Amino acid sequence: MTELIVLVVVVLLVLIIAVKSVMVVPQAQSAVIERLGKFRSVAEPGLNFLVPFLDRVRARIDLREQVVSFPPQPVITQDNLTVSIDTVVYFQVTDSRSAVYEISNYIIAVEQLTTTTLRNVVGAMSLEETLTSRDAINTQLRGVLDQETGRWGIRVARVELKAIDPPPSIQDSMEKQMRADREKRAMILNAEGERESAIKTAEGQKQAAILAAEGQKQAAILSAEADRQSSILRAQGDRASRYLQAQGQAKAIEKVFAAVKRGKPTPELLAYQYLQTLPQMAQGDANKVWVVPSDFGKSLEGFARMLGAPGEDGVFRYEPPTEEIPGIAPEEEEESVKAWFDTSTTPEVAEAVRAAEAVARKEVPGPSVGTTPAAIAEPGALAQPPVSDEDQSR
Repeated sequence: MTELIVLVVVVLLVLIIAVKSVMVVPQAQSAVIERLGKFRSVAEPGLNFLVPFLDRVRARIDLREQVVSFPPQPVITQDNLTVSIDTVVYFQVTDSRSAVYEISNYIIAVEQLTTTTLRNVVGAMSLEETLTSRDAINTQLRGVLDQETGRWGIRVARVELKAIDPPPSIQDSMEKQMRADREKRAMILNAEGERESAIKTAEGQKQAAILAAEGQKQAAILSAEADRQSSILRAQGDRASRYLQAQGQAKAIEKVFAAVKRGKPTPELLAYQYLQTLPQMAQGDANKVWVVPSDFGKSLEGFARMLGAPGEDGVFRYEPPTEEIPGIAPEEEEESVKAWFDTSTTPEVAEAVRAAEAVARKEVPGPSVGTTPAAIAEPGALAQPPVSDEDQSR
């Protein structure tokens, strides 16, 4: 029985010694081992052996990068304004022995060091610089913390400022200032827009006025040119018309004079026609008194001697001309007159001119049998009373 108890005790002792002598360290961790209260070594991740009852684990250190967020810290700026700043520190333990033996609590040490360094950095800046210089503050904090925590076996990776909260009164003032700045920029932009709009509108009106003036100028020029051309064409037409009328009257006079000569009128007939013309000559408003000369017979005799020749019966009669005067178109008489009758651009005018030329060139028919020359010369003479045989024999 005693031997059995001894055997159980020995087995239990062996088991305890085996458990005490074996230690497994997880990955990304390390263990500081002491022997009899004195630092012996740092256990690396994996299987490690210890001397039972002599070696013990002083501390287990996390070798991963750690993130520690510190509560808001009141900091006074250079312009004596208190701001509340939240910070976040990213650090990593690089030396487990220094982290255990060089500092009692490296987390608290990092927090306090961050607070004091932050106050030193921000205290040299104004509120506006603090709000706009976060990167500069982060860089300075990281440099100071990394230098001071190096002897503790800690490497500070980065420091970030989570929030910078100025006092409520300053926040109200800043909001008012920002609102005023935004309103100022809005008013400036509106004024610029109105200015640009006014400039564009003025430019458009200017261009429109210029174009309208140019259009009116062109229209006035074209209207004046049209009036000029119309006046020139109208004057040319009037000139050609008067020329044609004069030519027609000349041809009519020639035909009537030839017909009168072919009719061989007597002086008595001419005197009779002359007497019939006297009342018509007196019809004018300016004609008041007519005096018939006493030697009227002698005047008629002289008129007959001048225009005619005595026949076998002693009566003076007109001798018709033996040669016919060839008719010449008015536009063929002079070279400069041809342009007056150029109507190639207006068919209507050309047709009217051709009709007028046909009328002007139309020959006047000769006197028919039993018709007196006076009837040919004077259409109203047909209504005159017939001449007696006694008068004709004279």
